[in-house]
Order: sequence, then C-alpha cells, then structure tokens
Amino acid sequence: MRVLWEKEVSTDDIVVSPRPVWKCRACPMYGKRPSCPPHVPDWREARDWVSSFKRALLIKFEIDYNNFEVEKRKALIYLLKREEELFKEGKMYAMALFPGSCNLCDYCPFEQGEPCRMPTKVRPSIDAIGIEIGRLVRIDFSESVLYGMVLIE
Repeated sequence: MRVLWEKEVSTDDIVVSPRPVWKCRACPMYGKRPSCPPHVPDWREARDWVSSFKRALLIKFEIDYNNFEVEKRKALIYLLKREEELFKEGKMYAMALFPGSCNLCDYCPFEQGEPCRMPTKVRPSIDAIGIEIGRLVRIDFSESVLYGMVLIE
C-alpha cells in the first residue's frame, strides 16, 4: 500500500445520499461487519453528521489487488493513525471513514454474532453512510486504488 495523495476538501462538496447505501446491499459483506449497514448510522443521520464538519481529508491509496486484504488493512491502519494525529493536534472530533468493510482482524468474530474485537478502532465505511465518493474524485476502474477519508473539524 502506498499513499498517492492527501487533499483537503470542504464538507460542502461532500454529497450524502441513499445511493451508495443501496449499492452496499449488493455486497457480500452487507450486514456482516460493524463498519457496514445496518450497523452504522443511516444516510440521513450521516448527512447531518458530515454537515457538522467544515473540512475532510481525502486520501488515495494505491494497493496491490493480488494482496488485497493485507493492503486494505494497511490503508485502514493508516487512516486510524491520521485520525489520531489530527486528534493530537486539537481536532478532537476527527473521525476516519474506511474504504469498504472493516478487515482489521484476520478472523471477524462479528460475522458469527460475537462482539467486535476492536470496537474502538472500527469506523464506518464511506459508502455505508452514503457518501458519494464519485462526486469528489474521478473513478478510474483501471487503477488499483482505494479512497479513505478523515472528517477533520
């Protein structure tokens, strides 16, 4: 995993709608991970929440799709570290958003109805709360990339 870029965006430019959430319903992880619907705030609540921030940090990760789970986990850990750094800078409400379902653990007990092992680390996915990432970046499906976000202040 390699960070290609980080850029700040105004939350006025972030569109939150039901469309990405409906797309989540076609995902095999739907309802199985704590970062996915229906275990995250619905898009209406998320829209209000996102609008309470002024800025967000959008991060583009290059990953090796042949090693997808490991590469994605590295991206999630990076997002959590950026969130922590921003918190330490005084942005106490900074909050990371994952690119897709959480995969911090090799084995997810949540999928078997057991408690999450990392409830203080798991974050909602960008799509799960209705953020239309395609309104912020040009999606090029020939690239091996993921997008993450940290809401800043």
